[in-house]
Amino acid sequence: MKRIIVIILILLLVILGPFLIPVPELTGLKQPEELADSLSKFIRLNNINVHYKEFGSGKLTFILLHGFGANLNSWHAVTEDLGKYGTVISFDRPGFGLTEKPLTWVGESPYSPDSQVLLLDALIENFSSESVILVGNSAGGTIAMNYARKYPEKVTALILVDPAVYAGGGAPSWIQPILKTPQFRHIGPLISRSFFSQGIEFLKKAWYDPSNITDETIKMYTKPLEAINWDKAFWEFTIASQESDLVDHIGELMMPILVITGEKDEIVPTEQSVRLAGELSNATLTVIPKAGHLPHEETPAQFMQAVQDFLPTIKIDQK
Repeated sequence: MKRIIVIILILLLVILGPFLIPVPELTGLKQPEELADSLSKFIRLNNINVHYKEFGSGKLTFILLHGFGANLNSWHAVTEDLGKYGTVISFDRPGFGLTEKPLTWVGESPYSPDSQVLLLDALIENFSSESVILVGNSAGGTIAMNYARKYPEKVTALILVDPAVYAGGGAPSWIQPILKTPQFRHIGPLISRSFFSQGIEFLKKAWYDPSNITDETIKMYTKPLEAINWDKAFWEFTIASQESDLVDHIGELMMPILVITGEKDEIVPTEQSVRLAGELSNATLTVIPKAGHLPHEETPAQFMQAVQDFLPTIKIDQK
């Protein structure tokens, strides 16, 4: 009898315990538009107000996809230089930056990998470019590759910056039902806040020389945490993540691809980018010395040199 009572108490603790944890609402949060700067633009795509910035002009269009935990400003050191070669569109992926963070929707979650590919397609169709180069960092590189698999005819080339292909592809399928329970949805915002409380340490790990991280860079990463629903949306993003089968389809990508990696990447180990370049059918590899996971931020001149060397090798107006 005592054993049954203990089991019942444990079950009650597991079921009801999370609801006993207080999750106070964050105060002082603002609408994304209130946090936007003079270069910010918003566009309605797939029922989401997407925050983006545009630079340069021309038939060639670079679409920039930032990595996990970042936002479009991650590309700030290279957008103007890329704009010398064509139109540059950087945008905040769902769940990050100042892009709208819906908490209810009809159908599939807007934060899922498939929905992100569809949103990227809507963005590309809106700008109707003749030639598109997708530039993706880390998890943004994974989205770019998945898009290129689905719409190869729409992609002229890929530039993959320390892409997260062999690891970090999302939550295992077995744990997703647990994360979607009412209990975890209740405490999910707390988990989000806990993760981002360590965000600066994560950023330091992403740089080869963290002493070069400026206050302006830190503000660039933390400002979106002033946006309404950021913690709840990040949890929705977390539970919508999925394990990727991209590793099994790398050989399908036939377009020209530039793989750029920092020599000392501790987030996506450099050897993984080297491996990826070797497994791709039409890839060029550039390893940038004294750079970590974010060479476009840390060593923008070397990053741009790699891009400038790559562009003449592809046919821009091939469509």
